[in-house]
Amino acid sequence: MAYTFRPRGVCSQAIDIELDGDVISSVIFHGGCEGNLKAISKLIAGQKVDDVIALLEGNTCGPRSTSCADQLTQGLKEALAS
Repeated sequence: MAYTFRPRGVCSQAIDIELDGDVISSVIFHGGCEGNLKAISKLIAGQKVDDVIALLEGNTCGPRSTSCADQLTQGLKEALAS
């Protein structure tokens, strides 16, 4: 299942999420810190959604109360619920 999430309060403008059931097939961030976000995408491919949410939810970026990784967890929740 393909899902596009529009993050709020971060540099990335969109996150394309591909799920196979409750497992992450791929994630592509559009915008943001390219190198770091490509690395996150590689590290979470093949992982269960709930495991990634538990690991990354609440992560912050500088003075912001969220981050691209935290916004990814919100997108994963929405994708799983849809």
